[in-house]
This record gives sequence, structure tokens and C-alpha cells, in this order.
Amino acid sequence: MGIISRLLLLLYVLAVMAALVVSAGVFLHFIPTQVWQAYLNWFLTRQETLIVIGVMFLASLCLLSTVFSSDKKKREENFLSSDDIELQSGQSGEVRITVEAIKNVVEQAAVTVQGVRQVSAEVFNQQGEIPVKVDLEIVLGQGYSAPKVSEEINSAVNKALQSATEISNIPVRIKVTEVTHAVLEREKRVV
Repeated sequence: MGIISRLLLLLYVLAVMAALVVSAGVFLHFIPTQVWQAYLNWFLTRQETLIVIGVMFLASLCLLSTVFSSDKKKREENFLSSDDIELQSGQSGEVRITVEAIKNVVEQAAVTVQGVRQVSAEVFNQQGEIPVKVDLEIVLGQGYSAPKVSEEINSAVNKALQSATEISNIPVRIKVTEVTHAVLEREKRVV
């Protein structure tokens, strides 16, 4: 429901509540008969009454259309993003994975390699047989060989992606942005 519909609903509910309070006052004889009849006669003879009735009718139609409008298309658009990668499609449906999910798998796999201190991954959706491409920027620990660590990262990333997505031989480009002698403590995982 959009902001305009919410505002209309608020005004509509306030008007209905005011009418209900007045109706309850008349029904319970809190408002004398002469008073409410005088106000009713005055209200019914004014041209503004017709405008108020027209506005209320239009608000009713707007709110009614909001009730019966389907958010199915919007939900489907939110569900199927252009960045998603289709993993499987068939009669039983389709399976998609977000680029963010693949990025998380890649970073988790790369950080497990000995000698890697920090990892930053970018995953790119691409057309063709291999639907993604991965670029990694790593901070390498001093005393580790960049080519050997890169080879291990490539193997770990492809193994993790094969396990998670059943896509193999994903191209992984690795860029060493820093070599540090500092040992960063890894978080202990609680299972």
C-alpha cells in the first residue's frame, strides 16, 4: 500500500469514526433531537456536502481498488532480480541464487586458505555457459607465496561453489592488494 493510499485510509477512517461518534450520541440521546436534526438539515442544504460525498466516494473506490489489486507481480519482480543466477529450471520450477549469496560463499572459502588475512570479493553475472565471474582482492600474510596461495584459493572457491551451486570451473581473478606481517585473529565459530 502506497503513501497516498495510507493517507486516504487515515482520512477515511477519521471521517467514519467521527460519523460513528455522532451516531452513537444520537442513539444514546446525548445529542438532543432538535440539535442533530437542525445540523442535518443545515448539512444537507449545503453545496459542499455534495463535494464531500464525491471525495468520499472517490476515496472509497481508490481504497477498494487497493484491496483487490494484486501484489503478485511486485513480489515476483522482487523475487526475480536481474542479478540473480538461474541454477536450475524445469517443470517443477526454478532455482535461483543471488550474487550476494555467491559472494558470501566465495569470501568464506577464500578466507579459509592459509596465508590469506583478508578477502574482498566481487561477483559478476555474465551470459554464457559459465554464469558468473569472480574477482578477489586479498591481503596476503608475509612469508606466503602469492602464486601458491592463489592456486589454493582458486581450488577452494571452485570447490565451495561446486558444492553450493553445482557450477564448476568458475573463473577467479585474484589480486593481492597488500602483504602484511600482522596476524589477524579469526573469529571462533560456535556450532
